Amino acid sequence: MFVDEVEVSTTSGDGGRGAVSFRREKFVPRGGPDGGDGGHGGSVYLVADPHRNTLVHFRFNPKFEAPRGQNGQGSRKSGASGADLDIPVPVGTEVLVRDADGGTPDSPLADLVTAGERLLVAKGGRGGLGNSHFATSTNRAPRKAQPGEPGEVRVLYLRLKLLADVGLVGFPNAGKSTLIARVSAARPKVADYPFTTLTPHLGVVTLSDERSFVVADVPGLIGGAHTGHGLGHQFLKHIERTRCLIHLVDVSGASERVPLEDFETIRRELELYNPELMTKPHLVVANKIDTLEDPAQVERLQARAHALGLEFFRLSGVTGEGVPQLLEACWRAIAQAHQDPSDDAAEGAATEAAVLERTLLSFEGAAHVSAPSRRARR
Repeated sequence: MFVDEVEVSTTSGDGGRGAVSFRREKFVPRGGPDGGDGGHGGSVYLVADPHRNTLVHFRFNPKFEAPRGQNGQGSRKSGASGADLDIPVPVGTEVLVRDADGGTPDSPLADLVTAGERLLVAKGGRGGLGNSHFATSTNRAPRKAQPGEPGEVRVLYLRLKLLADVGLVGFPNAGKSTLIARVSAARPKVADYPFTTLTPHLGVVTLSDERSFVVADVPGLIGGAHTGHGLGHQFLKHIERTRCLIHLVDVSGASERVPLEDFETIRRELELYNPELMTKPHLVVANKIDTLEDPAQVERLQARAHALGLEFFRLSGVTGEGVPQLLEACWRAIAQAHQDPSDDAAEGAATEAAVLERTLLSFEGAAHVSAPSRRARR
C-alpha cells in the first residue's frame, strides 16, 4: 500500500517532580533539605530513514508519546530523564504543523531530504527542582519543590514527495509504465486501458560509465487535474523535486485524441499546479511511433516543441526505438541541473546507489537485496 499523506499526533514526556526531603542521619545535626530534581521528559524526533519509502506505517499507528521523566528523591538523587523517541520517516518527507483551528496545515516546519536528518518536533518537559535549591539564610528548611513542566503536544501533517531525477508525465495510457519497465527493473502494471497506474513507481536507470539516475512514473493526468479531476492530482507533488520532465504523448491514434492538444493540456495543468515546474528542462516524446497512423500529427507536435525550444524525440516503448537517445538527453539535463548553483529543489536526492536501492526495495518490481551476513555485520 502506497500512502503519501498522513496526520500524526506527537506528545513529548512530562518532566518529573522535584522532591521535598530532609537529611536525617545519625550524628549529623541540622542536616537540611536534600530533595533531588525531577528528570527531563523525553523529546520526539523525526528521522529521515532511507529504508522507508511510504508513510503506510502511520496509517494504523498515528499517535506517538515519549516517556516522562522520573520524580526526584531524597539524598539529592535526581530522577531519570525519559528516553527520546525517534520516529522514522521516508527521505523526502515534508513536515507541516496543523494550525490552531484544526484546518488545512499551512505552516511548513521542515523538509527532510537527507538520509539521517533528525528533526525535533516536540521537546520534553523540564524536570522540577527539589527543595534543596530553595534553602536560604532565612528559610533553612524549605518545604517547596517545583512540579515538572508538561510535554508538548503537536499535531503534524506529513507529506511525502518522492526523490527522483526524472519525472514521466502524460495522459492515461500514454505508455509511461511501459517505458519505465523497459529502462529500469521496475515492473508496474501495464494494460490497454486508462488509469492502469494507481500509485507512483520508481526505477533506477543505469547507463554506461557507471552513470545512473532515478525515474518516477506518476498516474496519468487529464484536463482539470490541478483541481482534483482524475488521479494524477494526488501525485503531482512527487514530480516537484525532479530535475527534468518527460512529456509522453500517444501518437498512435488508438486513443482517438489529438497529440498536440494532449501536450498543451498537460503543460497547462503543470503550470496551474505549480508554475515552477515550467522552469525545469522538458523533453517531448512522441510515443508509440511503431503504430503511427497519421504522420502529420507528429510533425505538428514536433513543430510546437521546437517553437517552445524543447527537445523532441520519436520513441517506441515496446520496440525500444529512440530510447537510448532519450536517456542520454535526460542525463545531460540532470548534469546541467547539478551544475546550476541556483537549483536546490532536489538537494539531498542524490542518486548514490546504496541509498537508491534501499529506497526502491518496497516498490513493485524492485530487486530483492539479501541481508548482510552475521560476520559482515560484525
